[in-house]
Amino acid sequence: MIRVCVVDDQTLVRQGIRSLLELAPDVAVAAEAGDGDEALEVIAREQPDVVLLDLRMPGRDGITTLAELRERGIAVPTLVLTTFDDDELVLRALRGGARGYLLKDVTLEQLVGAIRTLATGGTLVEPTMTERLARSVTDLPAQEEFAEHPAPEALTGREREILRLLAAGYANREIAAALHLAEGTVKNHVSNLLQKLGVRDRTRAVLRALHLGLLSEADHVAVEGE
Repeated sequence: MIRVCVVDDQTLVRQGIRSLLELAPDVAVAAEAGDGDEALEVIAREQPDVVLLDLRMPGRDGITTLAELRERGIAVPTLVLTTFDDDELVLRALRGGARGYLLKDVTLEQLVGAIRTLATGGTLVEPTMTERLARSVTDLPAQEEFAEHPAPEALTGREREILRLLAAGYANREIAAALHLAEGTVKNHVSNLLQKLGVRDRTRAVLRALHLGLLSEADHVAVEGE
């Protein structure tokens, strides 16, 4: 059974998600929280397998909740539930440690599928939002710039794994621990990724990967050992 914690300041939303997930045979809502501070206490106490996290909450919001979870060393897979208005926040959340995101109007099948993906070590980026997400970040390269780049050399399986963790905001040391590699090996893989994608830093690598569809829902990978 996959134990889920639902974090949202709207009681009706939490109740709705709980009711939906009760229809899934392998998922159970183990805990709920109405804000970030309560979420930190509940997650530490209940140790859920997956957290469903709203970004816009009064007090401690989703972004600062993710930051505090990481600061406390709590590496629970977190799925952000958002709306189209939250594109830039979603990127911040992915860079802050979230393992994926979905819109709040998803179907039960999509939500349960996402939960299963995160619970088994995968990441999930919804394809329908990738172009909007890339356009929303004004201080990063536009898609037109990416379009001028030649098609990248094919990525290896290991490079794809590392790319997913880069998108989730993991540092080289954390990637090394998750994949049971030496940190120097991870650094070499990251350098190869940047070269293949034709970009100069990790953030642009993630944005180019989004542009190329390399971080789509259909193309996620499972990562063991987290």
